[in-house]
Amino acid sequence: MRYSKRYLVFTILLFLLILGKFNNSARETTQVEPFRGASLNEEDWNPLIAKSVNDNVITLNIDGRSYSSEKTPLYMDEHLQLMVPVDILRDSMNCSAHIYDERELVLQKRDLSIRFEVGEETCTVDGERVALTSPMARDGDTFYVGMGDVADLLGYDYEWDMPQNKAVSVDTMNDAGFLPYKYDLRELGRISKVEDQGASGTCWAFATLTALESRLLPEEHLEFAEDHMTLCNSFGQEPDDGGDYTMSMAYLSSWQGPVLEEDDPYGDGKSDPALTAVKHVQEMQVMESGDQQKIKEAVFKYGGVQTSIYTTLQSSQSTSEYYNKKKKAYCYQGRKKPNHDVVIIGWDDSYPKENFSTPPEEDGAFICQNSWGDSFGEQGVFYISYYDSNIGIHNVVYTKVEDVDNFDRIYQSDLCGWVGQMGYERESIYGANVFRAKETEQVEAAGFYATGKDTAYDIYIVKNFLDSESLAPENRIRVAGGKLSNAGYYTIRFDQPVDVQKGERFAVMIYLTTPNAVYPMAVEYAADALTKNVDITDGEGYISIRGSQWNRVEEQAQSNLCIKAYSSLKEKEEE
Repeated sequence: MRYSKRYLVFTILLFLLILGKFNNSARETTQVEPFRGASLNEEDWNPLIAKSVNDNVITLNIDGRSYSSEKTPLYMDEHLQLMVPVDILRDSMNCSAHIYDERELVLQKRDLSIRFEVGEETCTVDGERVALTSPMARDGDTFYVGMGDVADLLGYDYEWDMPQNKAVSVDTMNDAGFLPYKYDLRELGRISKVEDQGASGTCWAFATLTALESRLLPEEHLEFAEDHMTLCNSFGQEPDDGGDYTMSMAYLSSWQGPVLEEDDPYGDGKSDPALTAVKHVQEMQVMESGDQQKIKEAVFKYGGVQTSIYTTLQSSQSTSEYYNKKKKAYCYQGRKKPNHDVVIIGWDDSYPKENFSTPPEEDGAFICQNSWGDSFGEQGVFYISYYDSNIGIHNVVYTKVEDVDNFDRIYQSDLCGWVGQMGYERESIYGANVFRAKETEQVEAAGFYATGKDTAYDIYIVKNFLDSESLAPENRIRVAGGKLSNAGYYTIRFDQPVDVQKGERFAVMIYLTTPNAVYPMAVEYAADALTKNVDITDGEGYISIRGSQWNRVEEQAQSNLCIKAYSSLKEKEEE
């Protein structure tokens, strides 16, 4: 491998330098001990070199994405290979990376399927054994693979810069065709069991939680409660009234759920409001309408994608002119709006167009999981043509799901979430939400919605907030900044946490820029019967066009800003 040659050169140079120093000393003394380094082999040298690397900050750049050992656990092993956590591979290398049975990594990209196993010195590439420089390793709940090994297997250039303690890896194929022509999560054990919603209009909840369960598979096998989602949210609807993914996002982002199915069985019409979330959903991305490539990428990398279709089918027993029951194939081409949610769990670019009742333009179909029991389709799964009028128009994927100990507290005033949008008929806006600290805490992250793709953000904290004048530039502490490819809900961790004292009022300020937007800020307000329960008395929000003069949102627009804050107890951090 490339980096091995560099280490060999480095070792020789280091040896010559030390030997040179020894020779200079020899001129000044007649008594000289033998140079110990001359007898050192790799077992002696490698740990010394690795320690030197690990004692300093290690940086890694993969196709423009930067990582640092200060925030990401990176280390050099005894084989002088940079070991990286598996969970950064998915986004940095545009691949599917999942752990099975707490010991095996399945890595997929293009037409490659690579299997690593903890402690094994070889991996399996499409069924053939290939030697590794470093075996896959595990430390607690974190799994590591060698960056050089992965780069070679996936066709990346990889260089290690010893003086800068930095690794750089670049995809030589520019991600051309990194998705296979056919992909099915069923074959990978990454779909949950097929459910039956019965006669209730709860497809939206089933689609949400099916996609969420898929996101956690195969690492975690959990079944979430649709009853709780439909009965214990902040909206003014009955279970039969239906819903959509914006309601799901509000329920999940506010930590109202999910709860376990075993604690709240479906169909009994009751739910315990005292139940608390067993996972914290911190990121939900909304795929752009009609972008089939992005939808496939999301399925490949994260799991099931919730989407909406129009159907005249009502159950597994009904029929429709748009559904070929024999082939389990569905295609509607018309102007009807969506009325049913399903989950995209794969695709087949070569699925014959002749399988549909009315053949569309070309071959190809998404593979979708329904919520009408396993007597529908292929044990609950059917095929929807790429040319269906609604498939892939409204889509959400649950990209970041964390354990409930990630933060101690959430500060929020927008339990109904993204109801509408606000702005000044321009792409950018300043928004700030004010909260009062309940304990002595560290504010560690902010949550907000990007209402369009390629949204840029800058986040600030203002301590000891008194009034809108406290939002002046000299009082702002910049804590994060970046850009988001897709619309959706995001939690952004700060570069450094900010301490607040019990009772202190602090503001989270966000400057958003969303290309081509006129109303870039998501807000909650009482828009209709569904959002009649919105309470704007629980928030204190401000907006500004340039960040100088501010208007109170609750007074000007009877709305709450969709900006949250996340914190951890200060005492907990110090323990």
